[in-house]
Amino acid sequence: MAASGGRQRLADAVKQVTNSNFADALKQLRAHVDQADFVAVSCRKTGDCASASSRHPWRRVLPIDTPEIAYLKAKFAAESYEILQFAVCPFSLKGSKVIAFPFNFNLFPRDRLNLGMPSYSFSCQTSFLTSMVHEGFDFNACIYDGISYSSRVQESMDKERNCSPHIQTPHSSSTTSVVDSIFKSRTKSRIELWLSASKNSNSKTDGDLLMSLRKFILGTELYGTRPSMRIDVCSDRQVQLVLQTVSRISDHIVPLLIPDKSGQPRAVHVVLTSSEEDKSILMSEIQNLEDEHNLKVRGFREVIDVISSSNKPIIGYNCLHDFTFIHSKFVGPLPLTFSEFMCSLRLVFTNILDINHLSKEIGALRKAKSLSSALSYLKRQFSVPIDIELPAEDEDCTTKAHGHNVLQITHLFAILRTLLKLFPNGIAKEQYIETIEDYLNILYPSHTRIQESDEEDLSFIMENGRAISTNDLIFLWGYGHLTAKELKHSLQEAHDVFKEDFELQFMDKSCAVILFYRAGSAQVLLELMASRMFYSDGLSKMKSEGLKAAGYQCYKKVCRLGLWDTNLSDSLENVMSDPANGISTFSEKDASEVRWTSEYAIDLSDL
Repeated sequence: MAASGGRQRLADAVKQVTNSNFADALKQLRAHVDQADFVAVSCRKTGDCASASSRHPWRRVLPIDTPEIAYLKAKFAAESYEILQFAVCPFSLKGSKVIAFPFNFNLFPRDRLNLGMPSYSFSCQTSFLTSMVHEGFDFNACIYDGISYSSRVQESMDKERNCSPHIQTPHSSSTTSVVDSIFKSRTKSRIELWLSASKNSNSKTDGDLLMSLRKFILGTELYGTRPSMRIDVCSDRQVQLVLQTVSRISDHIVPLLIPDKSGQPRAVHVVLTSSEEDKSILMSEIQNLEDEHNLKVRGFREVIDVISSSNKPIIGYNCLHDFTFIHSKFVGPLPLTFSEFMCSLRLVFTNILDINHLSKEIGALRKAKSLSSALSYLKRQFSVPIDIELPAEDEDCTTKAHGHNVLQITHLFAILRTLLKLFPNGIAKEQYIETIEDYLNILYPSHTRIQESDEEDLSFIMENGRAISTNDLIFLWGYGHLTAKELKHSLQEAHDVFKEDFELQFMDKSCAVILFYRAGSAQVLLELMASRMFYSDGLSKMKSEGLKAAGYQCYKKVCRLGLWDTNLSDSLENVMSDPANGISTFSEKDASEVRWTSEYAIDLSDL
């Protein structure tokens, strides 16, 4: 079924997935991902670091933040908030046609396996919940029928304590000690004796008492309806010796490893099958049990594994925000630094394309405030016919527009690849990644957002900002209850260092940041603030009334230490109270290029 327009039609085609239909949807998704050229993803969360917080607005990702600080803010958000919906859209490109299969998975964290996972509590931003209510989000369905999940780290924890039998293959060993030889010899004798007795166990001349005694002496048991025998082991080495011995005795014996509650090897069950066909049936039964257990443990993480193993390029928007959440919930704890995060992420997702970065190739889109505004601008300014072919609606689709943003991402990418001529005619699918290689795995901090409401967003920022050095920024607090205009005027009257042009913005209700246009002025101010000399000027008076200042390095340390739960002034004060954080000389190697724009200035009346 094709759809070349109609926002509601696109939204209606998104398959809504809960715990009730998850198994069937997973099979469909796996098939679609296998056939797709790309996979678009998008998360719906209970909050993030791109939105303003009335209590701590400085925790937003800001233009003055370096990539490292932006990551630390995104990390804090990912560890605080939760993903309630995860939209996935495998799609292929056929000329001007996009063949898409959108899914929207409803999630809810539960600790079904008593692993302490994924979390017992999470935070919510009221603005996010309010928006979801307006869109008709079903919180009851989310809580009672949302899909649970575990991360890869949590799955490893479960495997260590899983006592279910599972198949394990022997590893070759070049050296065998005398103790190993004795153990193998005794094991071989036991198995051969048990095997012989099992084959003759149907003899009519044997009475019930004799058969019971034989089972007791040989340790014969039943695995289902099949004869089996338990061989106790106390180490991984002994497990391998048993497996090697079994492989040399009979092809009809299946060894099953049984660990104890701590995950350590406890015993090996050897199960006798009657034929090759029976052996295949047994191994299939065990594999099915293991798959069922894995699905129960992994839950939605199976979707992440399908995307990861496909190695298809992943298309997202504001990927730093989304993928810190994805790593935290489905991979494992987030690393401490941005570089470590990128290395860890590349092990799971080899090719990520952030279309927010790709869209900057079109000048006007550098000022787009949201995904919706970028898409609206391209539709108005360019005639790029895109025909989005969607699957026929089924009972799992809904009139609610949940997950439609993943289709917006797909649509925006399709337009951009046409305008930027990313894939020339005749190019093979195998060359797609090579063509977009320059745009892959760039997770720059972004201050834009995904627009989830049904209203079309046409908003653009008025300015793109200017590049500045972090050495020219100073954080001020302790100035009382002044407006930005009043504080700037007071500073201009206080000292000559403020005679040169400078700009000022509030970080929150307690702290302001100053940009000096003249190089070196920031260092001069810090030295004046650190001096114990008292002069009859306005700055000395403001110091005596509580004015304090810190450089960008202090702000970086606040973020590295994770001092998020207070006003920025209190966090800076905490760091400055350490004698090791005194005034230091600025150096070019410590400086980073960031951006300055008045578009993100805070109005104190909103706090």
